[in-house]
Amino acid sequence: MESLYLLIPISIVLVFVIGALFWWATRSGQFDDLEGPGHRILMDDERRTGDLLADDDKQDKNDRA
Repeated sequence: MESLYLLIPISIVLVFVIGALFWWATRSGQFDDLEGPGHRILMDDERRTGDLLADDDKQDKNDRA
């Protein structure tokens, strides 16, 4: 019975700490976009290839001028 006098206040404080951490995480944007980084990893190579092709076209136009 005496252990409950210690465990109940500790559990209440722990609930408030976890609630505060969750509130901070939602306010700072931790849960905004869960799928975007995964898609960016997959699409990164295609974008770089397109950028490289665009750079090559610019160099070709400069060489012709």
